[in-house]
Amino acid sequence: MELRGIGATFVKQGLVTEEQLREAQEKQAQLGPNQSLGDVLVSMGLITERDRVRCLSEHWGVRYVELADQQIESDTVKLLSQSIARRYKVIPIARNNGKITLAMANPLDIYAIDEIRVITGCEIEPVMAAEDDVLEAINKAYRSESDVSEVVSSVIKDIDEDRIDIEKRSEKEEEEVSIEQLRELSEEAPIIKLGNLIISRAIADGASDLHIEPQKNELRVRFRIDGIMHDVMTVPKKAQASLISRFKIMADMDIAEKRAPQDGRISARINDRDFDFRVSTLPSVYGEKIVMRVLDKSSIHVGLNKLGFLPQTLELFESIITRAYGIILVTGPTGSGKSTSLYSALAKLNTGEKNILTLEDPVEYELEGVTQTQVNPKAGLTFASGLRTMLRQDPDIIMVGEIRDHETALIAMEAALTGHLVLSTLHTNDAPGAITRLIDMGIEPFLIASAVIGVLAQRLLRTICPKCKESYTPPADAIKRLGMKLDPNSKITFYRGRGCPNCKNCGYKGRIGIYELMPITDQIRDLILARASAYAIKEAAVEQGMKTLRDDAMEKILLGHTTLEESLRVIYTG
Repeated sequence: MELRGIGATFVKQGLVTEEQLREAQEKQAQLGPNQSLGDVLVSMGLITERDRVRCLSEHWGVRYVELADQQIESDTVKLLSQSIARRYKVIPIARNNGKITLAMANPLDIYAIDEIRVITGCEIEPVMAAEDDVLEAINKAYRSESDVSEVVSSVIKDIDEDRIDIEKRSEKEEEEVSIEQLRELSEEAPIIKLGNLIISRAIADGASDLHIEPQKNELRVRFRIDGIMHDVMTVPKKAQASLISRFKIMADMDIAEKRAPQDGRISARINDRDFDFRVSTLPSVYGEKIVMRVLDKSSIHVGLNKLGFLPQTLELFESIITRAYGIILVTGPTGSGKSTSLYSALAKLNTGEKNILTLEDPVEYELEGVTQTQVNPKAGLTFASGLRTMLRQDPDIIMVGEIRDHETALIAMEAALTGHLVLSTLHTNDAPGAITRLIDMGIEPFLIASAVIGVLAQRLLRTICPKCKESYTPPADAIKRLGMKLDPNSKITFYRGRGCPNCKNCGYKGRIGIYELMPITDQIRDLILARASAYAIKEAAVEQGMKTLRDDAMEKILLGHTTLEESLRVIYTG
């Protein structure tokens, strides 16, 4: 049968096979006419969003651009107001001889093109870019560093110093300040504007966490970007009480309680994207510190093929998660991307044919079609009791946020042995270490050998900024330290970032995962039954073809995704 339409383009580009295309078309027919074929292929994890946009541009006969590679002049951006750019999801990227090159998420939007032609008085050449890239470019292009100082100045000008300068009062006087007065101050326009600016700036900078830290003479604001902390701004001490109260009100916390930690949540829609912020307060010497974890709801749609798996590792992992029963463990330190891997695996398994239940602390993202439960120890709902109850809910797949104790581990093992697929996390340094950790928890080796079918260890490495990427020849001692088995006489080319405004002069932009996937083979089962050490299990797994974290990092370095220094920083243990 002759292929036609956009489906033919996907096949022609070698992104999918004809069989995969037919499966996607069948799923599209089930979902209804409002679901595009490209979106279905992305949801199935067969192509990336960039692949979809690139093929659409070819199908429509419109040039595709990578906005990360474009140097956009500020004078060009000023041709269009920010409100128009956001409304139509467009950004001017070049101007030549009275013609504007306009990057668009939808280059077929003739209404947008006509309106922008009238506004600018120029002819428009539409080009196509990924929607997320367009929105990110808008955030960067229209954001001015002066915004921060202007808003902070406005706050200080408009706040009554006598009312808000609580920190200079005695402890008794501080308690006499009414809660209603503090609430009123936190709802004044300058404080609201400052709070919103901090949050929107964190989103624009791609921060995973934002920290509001009281110091002796000021309030420090820091963001964690790609795993590294960055100072962003300082706010005068006199604004501290009202700003912290503002965030506590947004998170539905008790602003009168300052001596005990609190937890809350903020939901917001920023630049047409939905975000949740997990908020935590901690009393300190100079006031309450606030930390917000940024949860981008769109990130749960990240396919496994976008996480940085090497092709052979991805193929093996996908084969393991499609087993009918057994336990799959994802290990790594806090902030290593374990939750993203689990959610991406669940998204792939969530076809509507399985009953999927999760038990989390807390529920980070909402998955449509999946029953998600948050543990509540005060109400008697622990991981162990929740897991026991879930087994009476006729599950096919269970995701347990973390195996923390003997009881939870034992119930998870029993669930796997009675025909359920269980996914969970552990805090260990590598994949073989998960086995010894379970034994340390008091789980019998015969249960582990029978129930566990695979262990995935992972870390996150910062990726090289695409705008200032350059090649270089690495020093021999650095290669030796990483344990890279390369010919010392051969010319080796590595890459690094020089530093530019796009990456805040650090040379890195974004992160990629490195993985160590250990399937439980018969030989490894024998070692588990013999209570072998993690080292012996690792040796056997490597002999059977397992790529260690270092091996995976080396390939990412050679592919030009990350740097030698970043790999040494994250995985080098001496």
